[in-house]
Amino acid sequence: MKIKVLGPLNVEVNGISVVPTAGKPRQILALLALYPGRVVPVSTLMEEIWGTHLPQSALTTLQTYILQLRRRLGTAMGPDAPGSAKDVLATRYGGYLLQIPAEAVDVRAYECLVAEGQQAHEDGEDARVAECLRAALDLWEGPALVDVRVGPILDIEVMRLEESRLVTRERRIDADLRLGRHIELIAELTDLIARHPQHEGLHSQAMVALYRSGRQASALDVYRRLRQRLIAELGVEPSPQLQRLHQAMLAVDPRLDVASGPRRTSTFDLYAA
Repeated sequence: MKIKVLGPLNVEVNGISVVPTAGKPRQILALLALYPGRVVPVSTLMEEIWGTHLPQSALTTLQTYILQLRRRLGTAMGPDAPGSAKDVLATRYGGYLLQIPAEAVDVRAYECLVAEGQQAHEDGEDARVAECLRAALDLWEGPALVDVRVGPILDIEVMRLEESRLVTRERRIDADLRLGRHIELIAELTDLIARHPQHEGLHSQAMVALYRSGRQASALDVYRRLRQRLIAELGVEPSPQLQRLHQAMLAVDPRLDVASGPRRTSTFDLYAA
């Protein structure tokens, strides 16, 4: 079985998709897929589907959805499979689980690559950091579970994954900046700050990439526009770190040069204090 959640939901058995078209069974499959080998309680599955307003027939209906999923699994597995659909989508006391290896789910491969990137960072291997994190990000095909209607449980999981994706992208960009790839990053960062107009970390990276590319005026303009937006929308000034980065650019601080200064998790933190 191969499962993809970093994009449209895709669950394949022997090359055959077992993803149902109906919304609620699709939600159940997506939630079980996020916890391979772990029991998901019945109460959690019902909360995902119906929230706090459970119909009287909630348990019976949930069991019907499980049966429908098992039928799809059984068809894809074929009559000669060593186990049954009940062995794959198994019943346990108080819940259900997908009895599959964790590595069958793309999010686990993503997390392993992110962990490798973090280890490479601790070892001071910037090229390896960029390579691992780029490979992790390449596993994504759009927003997580983009074609699944999400309830309260999946909504939290999707937000967690999307936040992880953004942090991973920031860290990969930091590694690329340390490797002197500032010119190549400008287009990507221009798109990112447009999508995240109040994200100071991304703005700091865009400023550094522009500054190192000989575009000091453009770097300062990024700061100016962010400051105007923060004041207008939130009534606050940029953080002290970003203000110090701005002042450093005005003063042509040598710490802004490629590979100068101590190794940090973020370019933003160069001016943390």
